[in-house]
Amino acid sequence: MFDLRPVGYVIGLLVTLLGVSMVIPLLADLVEGKGPVSTFGYASLISTFTGSMVMLACKEERAPGLSLQQTFMLTTGTWLILPLFGGLPFWIGAPEASFTDSFFEAMSGLTTTGATVFSGLDDMPAGTLLWRALLQWFGGIGIIVVAIAFLPTLKVGGMQLFRSEAFDTFGKILPRAAEIAASISWVYLGITLACILCFTWAGMPGFDALVHALTTVSTGGFSSHDASLGFYPGRVEYVATIFMFLASLPFVRLVQAVAGNPKPLLWDSQVRTYFMVLGSVVLVMTAYVTLMTEREPEHAIREVLFNVTSIMTGTGFASVDYQLWGPFAMAVFFLVGLIGGCAGSTACSVKIFRYELLFAALRSQIQRIHNPSGVFTPRYDGRPVPDDVMNSVMAFFVMFLLSLAGVSVVLSLMGLAPITAISGAATALANIGPGLGPEIGPAGNFAGLPDGAKWVLSFAMLIGRLELMSVFVLFTVAFWRH
Repeated sequence: MFDLRPVGYVIGLLVTLLGVSMVIPLLADLVEGKGPVSTFGYASLISTFTGSMVMLACKEERAPGLSLQQTFMLTTGTWLILPLFGGLPFWIGAPEASFTDSFFEAMSGLTTTGATVFSGLDDMPAGTLLWRALLQWFGGIGIIVVAIAFLPTLKVGGMQLFRSEAFDTFGKILPRAAEIAASISWVYLGITLACILCFTWAGMPGFDALVHALTTVSTGGFSSHDASLGFYPGRVEYVATIFMFLASLPFVRLVQAVAGNPKPLLWDSQVRTYFMVLGSVVLVMTAYVTLMTEREPEHAIREVLFNVTSIMTGTGFASVDYQLWGPFAMAVFFLVGLIGGCAGSTACSVKIFRYELLFAALRSQIQRIHNPSGVFTPRYDGRPVPDDVMNSVMAFFVMFLLSLAGVSVVLSLMGLAPITAISGAATALANIGPGLGPEIGPAGNFAGLPDGAKWVLSFAMLIGRLELMSVFVLFTVAFWRH
């Protein structure tokens, strides 16, 4: 049995930091004078005390690095434990929120899914609204670090394709993760500040601009209004679209661009493919909406551009109920939600590079059929793809489809309508936010689902955000035996 104390130390540290950060919404409630200050005061004390005690208990045994098994445990444990403490303010401060609702909301926040059980957001205390946004912002920066520093080492879902000597973390997880986090934090913060200023220019009040900047850059999608961004003037949608797109690009490439070397960003294979796919879908949907709904061209372009970008990046904002555009539009939104943005970004879902590898493998297989004596190797960005990467990607696709089917069946057995069960499973696994149908669609929320369904969806959010295999490996006998 391997030692869990180094894992406990890091998780305890993160819980402590989460507790300290609760002072921010506490101050917001204090300034507004609307919400009870004790909500975040109690939650902060509980989280800080618990995290500190765990750190002290594990401090003496803390190792300079982590083994492979400990890294798997840390990755999953972080996203499992933090929502427990992140949901405390909801449980303490919202009498109508059960423990299940609180955990669901916090899991949705930290995984940047954006599915919510709360309504009446327009009248909610400022501290609660800000905390929901902060959870997504923390989750956004956290998943970038995991995607760059952890998943390539763990060889999850083909992410080893992006492993480099500069970020070789095996045996040195903690210092390398800290270095990577420091290198991208300034860019992440800078984009957030720019987003706040642009939202303010577009007509948002200062507090709303802050909340929506935090949830836009993290591609999370929580809002301070029940109408989401449909509450604001149309130019807000253009601003949000720009920053959702930026946040769905590889942050390592953004760091290089900021440092004066934009060429790697412009020539990155997944960036170019992502831009072409997104642009193609927007063009098709704009033509469809213009013809079928008789909207003015500018309205059609803006609404399609914003909502397609929102769903494809996994942000989950909505400015209109796009289900009213007809069955074709619903099918398109369902499918683009399963594409996602670029690896190493805050975007969710399958990720564009995996589809590139999938089609590269299909192309090679077709070439072999035409020329059995030839040697055809799948290539990505001009380079041959190693077998272990391709096998990892294929395993990801198989597990994603099996998980989608399994979660859909379980939700159906709980009494959910087919469209709710299937779209709910998809939106949780892909960390998108809204599903389809009258209950969990862009005009609804997840409050009316049974508690069992909320727990199933919470688990789906967890495994989806951590690329499936990094969680499923914990359920294998071999993992614990070795």
